[in-house]
Amino acid sequence: MSPWPYSLAYVVPLSVILGHWLGGIFYYLTPMITFGLIPLLDLMIGSDRTNLNAEALERLSEKFGFRVITFLYVPLQISLVIWGAHVVTHEVLTGFELAGFVLSIGITTGGVGITVAHELFHKKNAFEKALGHVLLMTVSYMHFYIEHLFGHHVHVATPRDPATARRGESLYAFYVRTVSRSWLDAWRIEKQRLQHRGYSHWGYHNRMLWFVALPVMFAAMLGSLFGWQAVFYFFVQSAVGFTLLEIVNYLEHYGLQRRELASGRYEKVNLAHAWNADQRVTNYFLFKLQRHADHHVHPLRRYQTLRHFEESPQLPTGYPGMMLLALAPPLWRRIMHPRLDHFLQNAAGATPILKD
Repeated sequence: MSPWPYSLAYVVPLSVILGHWLGGIFYYLTPMITFGLIPLLDLMIGSDRTNLNAEALERLSEKFGFRVITFLYVPLQISLVIWGAHVVTHEVLTGFELAGFVLSIGITTGGVGITVAHELFHKKNAFEKALGHVLLMTVSYMHFYIEHLFGHHVHVATPRDPATARRGESLYAFYVRTVSRSWLDAWRIEKQRLQHRGYSHWGYHNRMLWFVALPVMFAAMLGSLFGWQAVFYFFVQSAVGFTLLEIVNYLEHYGLQRRELASGRYEKVNLAHAWNADQRVTNYFLFKLQRHADHHVHPLRRYQTLRHFEESPQLPTGYPGMMLLALAPPLWRRIMHPRLDHFLQNAAGATPILKD
C-alpha cells in the first residue's frame, strides 16, 4: 500500500489558497470541496472494507512515508494560519469574502489539522507528540490532548465521558456540554497528575497553564505583526476548527454505551462502542479516522493499519455527510435511531445511554 493517497488531505489547505487567488464565490471553495465534493465522491466510489493480514500490517506500520505525510502538514498549517492573518489585515475583502476565507481556514485547521494532531499525539515518541501539540495550539484547543487521552479513552461510551453523545441528544446540546465539560475535565485530570507527582498546581509543571498561554502568545505574535484584527481572526478560525472536532465527536459514539458491571466498573472498550465508516475517499482525507472502533481498541495503531470490523456499528455515509446531517436533529434522529436500535438489539453489551 502506498502512502500517497493520503496526501489528498493537502487538497484542503491548497483549496484555501486557490479560492483566495480566484476570489469572489471561490472563497467558499474549501467548504464546497469538504461538504460537497467529498460526500459525492463517497457515494460514487463507495467503501473499502478490506483488511490486510497481521504480517502485512506489521510491515505497513513501519513504512516511514506514512509518517512523513503527517509531519509535513505541521509547517504547512502554521504557514497557512500566518498567511491568513496577513490576508485579513492587508487585503481588501468584502464581508462575504472575509467570512468565506476565515471559514475555509477553520475547516482546514480543524478538519485536517486536528485529525493529524490526533494521529500524532497518540504516539509514544516525544517528537510526534510535540508536533501534535503545535497543531492543537493553532486552534486554541490544546487541552484536547489531556482530555482525549486520559479522559475520553478511559470513559468513552459511559455517562462520565463528555465526548460521548447520548441517544436523543441534539448536536447543539451536546456541543455546549462537551466543550465546557471537556475543558473542566482536562483541568481535573491535570490537577490529579500534579498531586500524584507532588507538583504545585500553579507552577510550570501544569500543562494546562501552558495550553492556555501558548495560543494567547501565538495570537499576540500575530497581532504584533499584522494588527489587532489578526488576533480576532485567529480565535474565530480556532472556534471553527474545534467546532468541527466536536461535531465529529458527536457522531463517533452517538447512543452507544458500555455495560456497567456488578462491581460498578464498566466493561472493557470493544468494537461495539464506536461508529465506523469505510468510505474510501473520506478515509484518505481523514487518515482512516473513520475506522474508529479499531482505534479505541488499539489506540497506538498507526492510521494506515486501522481495520474494518463487521461487528462495529456502521454509519450510512462518511464523516462530511454525517456532519451535515447532524446539523438537522430531526433528520438525524430519523436516519440514525433505526440504525442504532437495530444495532443495539443485535450487539451484546451495547445499550442506549438515554431513552427518547
